[in-house]
Amino acid sequence: MNIYPKLIMDALATVRYPGTGKNIVEAEMVEDDLRISGLHVSFSLIFDKPTNPFIKSIVKAAEAAIHAYVAKEVEVEINIKTIQAPRPEVGKLLPGVKNIIAVSSGKGGVGKSTVAANLAVALAKMGFKVGLLDADIFGPSVPKMFQMEDARPYAENINGRDMIIPVEKYGIKVLSIGFFVDPDQATLWRGGMASNALKQLIGDAEWGDLDYFVLDTPPGTSDIHLTLVQTLPITGAVIVSTPQQVALADARKGINMYMNDKVNVPILGLVENMAWFTPAELPENKYYIFGKEGVKHLAEEMNVPLLGQIPVVQSICENGDKGTPEALDGETPVGKSFMKLAAAVVRQTDKRNQEQAPTHIVEVSK
Repeated sequence: MNIYPKLIMDALATVRYPGTGKNIVEAEMVEDDLRISGLHVSFSLIFDKPTNPFIKSIVKAAEAAIHAYVAKEVEVEINIKTIQAPRPEVGKLLPGVKNIIAVSSGKGGVGKSTVAANLAVALAKMGFKVGLLDADIFGPSVPKMFQMEDARPYAENINGRDMIIPVEKYGIKVLSIGFFVDPDQATLWRGGMASNALKQLIGDAEWGDLDYFVLDTPPGTSDIHLTLVQTLPITGAVIVSTPQQVALADARKGINMYMNDKVNVPILGLVENMAWFTPAELPENKYYIFGKEGVKHLAEEMNVPLLGQIPVVQSICENGDKGTPEALDGETPVGKSFMKLAAAVVRQTDKRNQEQAPTHIVEVSK
């Protein structure tokens, strides 16, 4: 006998969904993937959630209808699909997150990711619930810094949505685009693709309750920064720079981006990274190889706090490469510097929250 789609759909139209009075064809529960091969028929039924109590009875009724109205010998294969609940609208993302801190820099190579990673570790050591998002889509370095290059986060269905579960390390919830791409290949994405990937890492991940959500942003000013301020109400920005003049000029641009009237994200303060060089064998000596206190002077000029000065020591690089951030040992001189930085960020965040209204998300102009 010949089986054709209308026969199957007419049979399925006799199956009613309990409570609505509509049949499953009318209710658009039959997916447009009907396949007929001889006496084998396969299709999918769409339900609102995986826990729908009528799934089993509807599947049995659909199978019985085809046997009754088409032919008893038809083999029926029915797949179940559930509707993916939509991502919450902008403004309702991350309801359990108290403070969102953007760690930023005007230029690359100033140690912004090192500061972001160690700030997150230090905040966790202080007892806070911390998340770290590597938002540097084109140059993700957090997987290396946390020795998580082989991490592959999984998804879990939560309230009808497939949510990415962040990987946990050192008491921090971590996500990076580096977990999803080949580390040996360049990420060749147009701006829109990168922005969409970032939105997924923010809105389609189960971040849960956090005291501090640290964003390791890309260097400079770019589409990614626009996506962040259009997606999240950033509590404040921490600007990282080295002391030399060329870095300070770019740091000014980063500060101006956040202080722009349309963006209006408060600057929590500046961090002077590579403030001086201290050799391991002469721990009391300071050599100002990139200039002395340039970031401190910029902070005074811009009327924002200097949150910390981090020296150059070999162990920062070594521990970063090994995936053991320096702040894990809060007793080393550099570990103490990062703990002081974290304490300063907490103080400035509390001060900002007491004195200023919450940050508004930047509206997209059409």
